[in-house]
Amino acid sequence: MKKITKKLSSLFALGALGASLFSMPAASAKEEISVWAWDPKFNIRALEIAADYYAKENSDVSLKIEENAQNDIVQKLNTAMSAGVTDSLPNIVLIEDYRAQSFLSAYPDTFIPLNDYFKTEDFAPYKIEATSVGDKHYGIPFDTGVTGLYVRTDLLKEAGYSTDDLQDITWNQLAEIGEKVKEKTGVKLLSVDLNDLGLLRAMINGSGSWYTKEDGKTPYIADNAALKEAFTTFKAMYEKDLVNVHNDWAQMLEAFNTGKVFTVPQGNWITPSVTQAEDQAGKWAVVPWPKQEIEGSVHASNLGGASFYVINKKGSEAAADFLAKTFASNADFYSKLITEIGALGTYLPVQKTDVYDTKVDYFGGQAIYKDFAKWSAEIPSVNYGIHTYAIEDILTAALQQFLSGGDLDQVFKDAQAQAESQLNQ
Repeated sequence: MKKITKKLSSLFALGALGASLFSMPAASAKEEISVWAWDPKFNIRALEIAADYYAKENSDVSLKIEENAQNDIVQKLNTAMSAGVTDSLPNIVLIEDYRAQSFLSAYPDTFIPLNDYFKTEDFAPYKIEATSVGDKHYGIPFDTGVTGLYVRTDLLKEAGYSTDDLQDITWNQLAEIGEKVKEKTGVKLLSVDLNDLGLLRAMINGSGSWYTKEDGKTPYIADNAALKEAFTTFKAMYEKDLVNVHNDWAQMLEAFNTGKVFTVPQGNWITPSVTQAEDQAGKWAVVPWPKQEIEGSVHASNLGGASFYVINKKGSEAAADFLAKTFASNADFYSKLITEIGALGTYLPVQKTDVYDTKVDYFGGQAIYKDFAKWSAEIPSVNYGIHTYAIEDILTAALQQFLSGGDLDQVFKDAQAQAESQLNQ
């Protein structure tokens, strides 16, 4: 009888154990942070590297990166935010600095302030200005859009030039060099999308000018000397057949990767796209940004640049923590971005490392990151305000009128009136 009782006790014990096993909570699934960004070779690759760093101490969190064209992100954000619905939005979104203020002013409650997650003094001041409203800092600054003029040294040499001839020059002097290089090689100077005024925008930024006055709201077109010179210089290049016209990102890449043009005037974020043409290794260099023939113009400017924002929805704390431990504070992470993909951030402590001294074989051993860092400190600070792209829509049509023979003063006068009318509604 004792044996039977003992056996039954054992069975009851096993049953209780089984019941307890079945009643135990299942292992929790990883928390997922969703992100929207563009450019797989730059922004998205940077996020992938950040995810690897974060996972070392946060294995319970995963990052879901969704590639979207920048314009698609803008459209999706506007649609969701205007409806007051954030469910369809990601936890983190990359927004270009030119657009940030328009979103922050129109939908301030959609984003969470990140003051407690990073030190503003660790980043370039112009990036903090672009990502903040008053004393609330909504964005974790990422890349600098510091510009440079990427040039094919072999084609320059064929025309009798070297990179020494491209130091301390103006845009008009570059055009003269472009004429001679085209005459000798048949290769055009640069490639432009006529519906994208990025080049002209960066020209005037180098002169400390913008489409609006210092308040970031009042249109500044009719009497804008820098803008007038930019239009005039570009038209001269265009009429001398120095400009290859492209219609999208892929065509732009093809223009310089296949040798249709011998310069690429862009922000440093274009570096990974330049270096994808393996057959051109050692044939490229980066020289200072040409300046305008305007007092105060410098050989440095900004083109693009973006920062990360956290949407006010479930998962915002995890999203902010991810950014805080990667893009907001990790010098080793930024060093890897530079050496692996050529991504130059605006995180100042990384300048204390020796990573900027890295010589890049693709650019003939040039320490391009050191040069970009130097130029970054020289960029004139301007208030991008909230109307950059609204005014560019007007100026895009104005450029077409000017290229077709319109009088520039009248074209600008009309554009000024249209901007004042449209933006004051």
